[in-house]
Amino acid sequence: MSDWIRKSVTDMQAYIPGEQPQGDEVVKLNTNENPYLPSPEVLDILREIDIADLARYPDPSCMEVRKVIADLHGSSVEQVFVGNGSDEILALAMRAFVERDEKVGFLEPSYSLYPVLAQIEDLQYEQVVLNERFNWSTPEGLETALFFLTNPNAPTSVSAGFEQIKSFAEQVKGVLLIDEAYAEFAEWNCMDLALKHAHVLVSRSLSKSYSLAGIRCGYCVGHADLIRALYKIKDSYNVNYITQEIARVALMDQETMKANVEAVKETRRLVSEKLFNFGFEVFDSQTNFLWVKPLGISASTLFQSLKQRNIFVRYFGEAKQTRDYLRISIGTAPQMFSFLDAVEEIING
Repeated sequence: MSDWIRKSVTDMQAYIPGEQPQGDEVVKLNTNENPYLPSPEVLDILREIDIADLARYPDPSCMEVRKVIADLHGSSVEQVFVGNGSDEILALAMRAFVERDEKVGFLEPSYSLYPVLAQIEDLQYEQVVLNERFNWSTPEGLETALFFLTNPNAPTSVSAGFEQIKSFAEQVKGVLLIDEAYAEFAEWNCMDLALKHAHVLVSRSLSKSYSLAGIRCGYCVGHADLIRALYKIKDSYNVNYITQEIARVALMDQETMKANVEAVKETRRLVSEKLFNFGFEVFDSQTNFLWVKPLGISASTLFQSLKQRNIFVRYFGEAKQTRDYLRISIGTAPQMFSFLDAVEEIING
């Protein structure tokens, strides 16, 4: 059978998503979903959708969604690409901007999909390894055709300074794609860099701040030439009709999104303080999750002990940089109280 499969695919390690446990008793804090309901406009548009429209193909250019995004960020429609989740944008960027003999770059640790996408395309990649505080500096002699800069970073929750990223954007030679899946939870963002520099793209997701992980919609903003390249190679109808309608109304309702974000940030603050009082090391978070190092118990043991209580957080295995840490998504207040009670019970034996 392996004779029929590309060698790069046979040899690669597949991306491993977070577990998707089911049941009312489960406290699911492992995939960075937003625990609050999306805009009420979403329910209204679902009620208004004519079932006859599902017999027709959706708009291949997502024009109505792009108009809303362009208005939101002060760009032209030609500077906006809408994708089937921001993951599709990452994959298309690999195909559009990197020759076979060129390299892709990204931080390590960061989003574990990046090396998988590079291996699928049989591309070499260069990792900029974070230091022990999960910060980074521009390496000497970096030569990448495409660099994925996750900011704020995942899984570490840490954000680099704007001046550092601005300086990096001015130095990097290839395309710089700033992956801002968590931008709305941060104190600042890099959208202005995408509007200013011809080689910079900024991608966003509706999965986190808009509470719409289930519709799979993301977008990026950048120079019109880069956007045209992505549209050249995308699937014919990459974003379905229902997703386009939901995304359009949700993006127009900034008030609900911002209220949900503020609720997450306040809960994040309270949980961070409580874990700190437990003696945990808690990194400053600019996301909808916390990156923590437990005290008096290994991360893997705490992960398994929580799982036995139907509380799911994310553990990234025994890699040197991540083996002592857990990533904890911020859920509702009752979910986080259940989590904190369980942690206290576990660490107290």
